[in-house]
Amino acid sequence: MADKKRIAFINQRYGEEVLGGSETYTRETAEALAKRDDFEVEVLTSKALDFKTWANHYDKDVETINGVTVRRYKTDKNRNRVVQRSLQILMNVFSITSPGLEEKRLKARGPYTPDLVEYIKEHKDEYDAFIFVTYMYYPTYFGAREVYDKAFFVPTAHNEEPIYMGIYKELFNNVKGIIYLTEEEKKFVNMQFKNSAVPSIVNGMGIRIPTTDDTPLETLKNDEKFPDKYIIFCGRIEENKGCKMLTDHVIRYNKDNEERIGLVLTGKSSMTIPEDENIKYLGFVSDEDKFKAMKGSFAICVPSAYESFSITLLEGMGCGKPALVNAKSEVLKGHIERSGAGETFETYEEFEKGVRKLLNEDINRELGSRAKQYVEDNYSPEHAAEAFAGFIKENIKEK
Repeated sequence: MADKKRIAFINQRYGEEVLGGSETYTRETAEALAKRDDFEVEVLTSKALDFKTWANHYDKDVETINGVTVRRYKTDKNRNRVVQRSLQILMNVFSITSPGLEEKRLKARGPYTPDLVEYIKEHKDEYDAFIFVTYMYYPTYFGAREVYDKAFFVPTAHNEEPIYMGIYKELFNNVKGIIYLTEEEKKFVNMQFKNSAVPSIVNGMGIRIPTTDDTPLETLKNDEKFPDKYIIFCGRIEENKGCKMLTDHVIRYNKDNEERIGLVLTGKSSMTIPEDENIKYLGFVSDEDKFKAMKGSFAICVPSAYESFSITLLEGMGCGKPALVNAKSEVLKGHIERSGAGETFETYEEFEKGVRKLLNEDINRELGSRAKQYVEDNYSPEHAAEAFAGFIKENIKEK
C-alpha cells in the first residue's frame, strides 16, 4: 500500500509475559494496528521485565511478536529508589525543586535507556509517528522531546504525586496529539496542564472476552473450605493498589456476617497475603483460567484509588459481572455511573453494604447484564482500533 505509515510505540516494558495496564494497552493496540494494511508497526522498549529493578532480562535486540517488530534497548543502570525517594522528599517536604532535579528523579525512576532515546533521535525521519504510552517513565519524557512534531501521547494520567512535576507541562503541551482513555482523564489533564488546544480523542482500549466454558476452576472447585460465592481481583497485588484494604475488608466482613464470601486474587504479589481459608491467591494464571475465575465470581473488585482506565475491571464487566470499586478513583466511579452496573465504596461500611447488595441474585443478574452491555457498546476492539488509526493518520505531518 503506497500510503502505508510506519509507526513506533514506546513503552517501558513489552512482552506477552509482562503484566501492567499501560504495557497491556500497548501490546493490544500495536497488534491490532499491525493487522491492518495501512500501518507498519514497531515497538521501542527496554530489555527489562521487572519494573522494580529494570534489570536487563531479554537477550535479543530485535524480535517479531505477533506481527510487531520489537526493538529492545539495555538499561544502563537499575532503578535507584534511594535517589528517587530523596528527591521526592526534597520536592514535597522542603519545596526544593527545579527542572534539573525533576529530570534527575525521572532518570532514577527509569528505565534508564539512553540508547533508545538516541535511536529515536537518529532515525526519526524514517517514521511517520511515535506513540508514547504512559507519562511517568524515562523513555516517554526524554524520547518525546526529540520528536515533538511526530509524537503522539497516551498519558494514562490520573491524580497522583509524580504528575505535578513541572517538567511535564512541556510534554503535555507540545505533542502532536493525545489519546485519552476516559473522559475523566481528559478533564484532569486539561485542568492540570491547560492543554485543551492539543488535538485529542477519548478512546479506550478494546476489550475482547474469550469464549470459555462455565465450569469452575479446579483449584476452586476442589477446595471444600472456600466459599461458593467470591469476589475477584486481578492484577498487581500491592498495598498501594488497595489490596491490603481489600483483604482486611473481606476478613472483617466474614466476622460480621453469617454468609461468608471468598476473595480470589490473581497476578504477581508484592505484599503479604493473609493466611485465611476465605482468601485464595492463585498467582499468575493463564488468560483462560483468569476469565474462568472471573465468570465464577459474583463481582469484580478494583480497590485502587488511582486508576487511569482499568482493563481488568472492564474484562470482568464484559464477563457479565457487576463491579465493586473504590469511589476515590474518578475513573472507576465514572465507569459505574455510566454503566449503572455496580457499587462504589470508600469505607468498610460502604464495602459491606455493596457486597450485601451484590449477593442478591436478582440484583446481581440485572447489574451483570448492564455491565456486559456497557463493555460491548463502548469498548469494541474493532471500534477502538479504527478510531485510534483514524486519529493518528489525520494528524500525521505530511512529508
